[in-house]
Amino acid sequence: QVQLVESGGGLVQAGGSLRLSCAASGSIFDLNAMDWYRQAPGKQRKLVASIARAGSTGYVDSVKGRFIISRDNAKNTVYLQMNSLKHEEKDVYYCQGIIENMSDRGRFSTYWGQGKEVTVSS
Repeated sequence: QVQLVESGGGLVQAGGSLRLSCAASGSIFDLNAMDWYRQAPGKQRKLVASIARAGSTGYVDSVKGRFIISRDNAKNTVYLQMNSLKHEEKDVYYCQGIIENMSDRGRFSTYWGQGKEVTVSS
């Protein structure tokens, strides 16, 4: 089995910073792209940032210059540093990994973390 476990998050004032981590573990043969999504109540989950295995990154326009995605391939972990947080960014944040499971070689599947709530007070 493959698991993605998120940590970090919590409560911060508007303008403050938080860091999320997501560690992948289990029967991982290869870990490809890793992404962060966020979801507001009753809304669709939306992509925030992506990072490829080699380290190239992409961001939704609204977070460019404020959020930084990074990864440690030796630890199978992805991070999201969130700076200058806005009140409207108080969502549940999810990490996603595109992973080749040892028991299913040759095929990459999508795995999700359990979600981490980020609360931004105004």
